[in-house]
Amino acid sequence: MKTLGEWENAEPGVRRKIFPPGERLMMMEVHFEQGAEGYEHSHPHEQLSYCLKGSFEFFINGEKHLLRAGETIFIPGGARHGTKALEDGALLDTFTPLRQDLLEGK
Repeated sequence: MKTLGEWENAEPGVRRKIFPPGERLMMMEVHFEQGAEGYEHSHPHEQLSYCLKGSFEFFINGEKHLLRAGETIFIPGGARHGTKALEDGALLDTFTPLRQDLLEGK
């Protein structure tokens, strides 16, 4: 098991901190440098992303969405999705059920 609550590098220009989870819900904070990307991927978990600061271009199942500070976006389980930071920014991501791949560092 990895150490939770510490900052780690994800993709280039992206850092994240995974918080200790509840029984079925987890959260992480993700910081992006301008132009950095959260690569396209999918997982069976539902996700809500809240924009803490900056602005982001999200791609969900081929559709483009703009997310700005103070806004949230829902990503259904199984949806192909990714994001690009249009400026320096930060997201707060929540997942249900727990993402064991993130918790175990896989």
